[in-house]
Amino acid sequence: MLLSKPKIGLTWEPNLSMFKSSATASTKSVYQISKPKPGIIDGLYVPPADPKLQNRLVRKQLKDTTGKNWFDMPAQTITPEINNDLQIIKLRNVIDPKRHYKKGDSNSKELPKYFQMGTMVESPTDFYSGRLTNKERKQSIAEELLHDAALGKYRKRKVREIEEQNNVPGVEKWKIKGKQSWKRAKHRRGD
Repeated sequence: MLLSKPKIGLTWEPNLSMFKSSATASTKSVYQISKPKPGIIDGLYVPPADPKLQNRLVRKQLKDTTGKNWFDMPAQTITPEINNDLQIIKLRNVIDPKRHYKKGDSNSKELPKYFQMGTMVESPTDFYSGRLTNKERKQSIAEELLHDAALGKYRKRKVREIEEQNNVPGVEKWKIKGKQSWKRAKHRRGD
């Protein structure tokens, strides 16, 4: 008489539905394994049998980086704020008229894929007027430029210069100006 041992805890039995049993001439049964499809079967991941497909899946799972030569810098997700900052950096030669930069990246229309954003920390040896105060610090480059008074004056002056170039002298007196137009005044009098 065989006594069965009491089972303690949880038990797990494999699902043998993927195995096909075939009876042979002897009394023993031989299991033949059918090829499972790649994916998740019974909660377990089964890799694909095709090595090319397996390599493709491995490449998809790898993080997109620059490689060992650039210390595996990851590709950043570009948010609208970061997109604005990158475009401002590309157009930096327009912002300050007295500073000149190489052409470099400003000609390409694509934004960089690999980059890192940091915070500028001024040296304590810098003079006070060379540093930004806490009030002047903003969250992004775009905000700093919008709140810069010197850049605002420069921008307004440049816009005025462009408008003066495009405005042909002597045309103002021929434009119809609301109630002051001589045609409308003449028409109201009944002439």
